[in-house]
Amino acid sequence: MNPRLLLVDGHNLLFRMFFGMPDNFYSARRIKFNAVYGFASAIHKVQSLLRPSHMLVLFDSQDCGDRRQLDDAYKANRPDYSEMTPDDCPFTQLPAIYAMLDEMKIPRREIHGCEADDVIASYAIACRDRFDVIIFSTDRDYWQLIGEHVSILDYHGANSSLITPPTVMKKFGVTPGQIADYKCLVGDNSDNITGVPGVGPKTAAALLTKFGTLENLLDHIEEIDKPKIRASIAESRERLDLNGKLIRLSDVVPLPIAPEELTFRYRHPGDLHELSSDLADEYIGREIDISAAIETL
Repeated sequence: MNPRLLLVDGHNLLFRMFFGMPDNFYSARRIKFNAVYGFASAIHKVQSLLRPSHMLVLFDSQDCGDRRQLDDAYKANRPDYSEMTPDDCPFTQLPAIYAMLDEMKIPRREIHGCEADDVIASYAIACRDRFDVIIFSTDRDYWQLIGEHVSILDYHGANSSLITPPTVMKKFGVTPGQIADYKCLVGDNSDNITGVPGVGPKTAAALLTKFGTLENLLDHIEEIDKPKIRASIAESRERLDLNGKLIRLSDVVPLPIAPEELTFRYRHPGDLHELSSDLADEYIGREIDISAAIETL
């Protein structure tokens, strides 16, 4: 049995807990800490459920690579948190979350020079021959990485499950290896990426079933049966090339910590609610650059 490496998409979990947890977590100093408590509780439950031998939590930074330079519309649909009050801004709780992870003895890193997604992808691809890699995130960009030794955690407490190749085929009608091509064709609303006009999920899946890859599809456009779809794809070559650069995850970025150094040494910090409240009072309110943080989303 392979050792198990758990990779946590930190910003994804931050937002999931901030907007998913009740809005009534306030410390004695009236500091909101719902995301801190939710984040710690989720990590505690997941480590109990999966028992990873190795673990790393990765966060974005304002220096997150060049995707935004490729396309001004990329993630332009995200809210502007710089105009929000501290209680309404998830980033306000990050310092306390970092402190909580340190208390739990869980390795963490902020990523500079690229998106954390690309570092997670690089770990998954570099480690899949030695580890069973599990990615903890709701971001479906990671579905392109799924394989025999790479899965995605669909976290729902005790009802959690792992997303594997059959799950992808059932959901989209394509294999994990075709997911990036599929998203190039249909677009990705969550990242504000435009797809090919007239090509929806069923059409994209049918085209990839027939042609295998987007590259092969573009090489054999004349074999597309429907004239309107054929014309639309032919006119969208530039868009498809850009989408590939935005959607495909890199697997060649440097790993901030060697995998063998990620041995899991979890320490239960005790009462998570009380500690979350204490860390909120200690760390939240420190100066953080919200305008810079929003650039990571």
